[in-house]
Amino acid sequence: MQTLFYPDFGALEISEKPAPICGAADVVVRVAACGVCGSELETFRARSDRRSPPLIMGHEFCGEVVEAGRDVDSVSAGDSVIANAIVHCGTCHFCEAGQTHLCSAREIFGMHRPGAFAEYVAVPERVLAAWPPAVAAESACLTEPLANGVHVANLLRNSPTELAVVIGAGPIGLSVLQALRALLGSTVICFDLDTRRARLAESLGATAAFDDADELRQWVRDATDGGVDLVVDAVGIGVTKRLALECARVGGTCVWLGLGQDAAEIPTYQLTLGERSILGSYGATMEELRVAIDLMANRQVDMLSWTTAYPLKEGVEAFLRMANAAGDDVKVVLRPGGLS
Repeated sequence: MQTLFYPDFGALEISEKPAPICGAADVVVRVAACGVCGSELETFRARSDRRSPPLIMGHEFCGEVVEAGRDVDSVSAGDSVIANAIVHCGTCHFCEAGQTHLCSAREIFGMHRPGAFAEYVAVPERVLAAWPPAVAAESACLTEPLANGVHVANLLRNSPTELAVVIGAGPIGLSVLQALRALLGSTVICFDLDTRRARLAESLGATAAFDDADELRQWVRDATDGGVDLVVDAVGIGVTKRLALECARVGGTCVWLGLGQDAAEIPTYQLTLGERSILGSYGATMEELRVAIDLMANRQVDMLSWTTAYPLKEGVEAFLRMANAAGDDVKVVLRPGGLS
């Protein structure tokens, strides 16, 4: 099968690899579309051992089942499916508590096991959901990033969320923006240094969007009584974590979702004396994945207008453009197959 292969740090190539073998509890999926995630771009740039080559990356995908293992009973050949990025074990404490995204033995496609930058991928039955015909492949493969936004909304069910700021208008930030509006009815303000992305956030429902941090700070001073209820940092570097604390009101909540940088200095007095809360957010459960699918099927969100699809054979060039911030694409989707 044809793959976009990561043979060594700093290298990518289109390469023929053996098709996956179907395990008893697995299916083999012919990949229709797979999104290129910012985490893949970041670890590629950083030569991070979080994704150690040789490897087939890709964890945001949808496709058609072409083979089902002997123990599989919920799907069969010909079914259209969407996969979660996280493969949970189903038996640990977290899985039994319904927190499958925190599974102590979790594996990630394109990190711990072969991913979907390929014509075919083997997928455990338990991480599959139905792909409705009303959702285009380029949207369906982005169910997982949208489910990250659904997970953020679920974390905040018991917190004030009337007015929110989302820092970062990349794919995860845009997913969070739309999930907060659709599920919590939040008024959302966005910030991104890229003017075009800030305008895109407005087109997707942000009440206002800024490309200058000082303008955002001024808006918070002028429009609120000391800050907003909620700030989601979808970038995850030191400066954005500090900006999140600046924008959150006393008693407000900051959600750290982006993974741009590990170590960061933050003003702890702002946190303690203002009794602000910081929540980490990671991944999504299968139920949250299904909620994300429903949001797309019911046209409550738009994951399609800001994606650009390329055939897998152009994957090296498309990936490297994104990694080098050299193009205008907001979200790149690779199309190994021809499903629509």
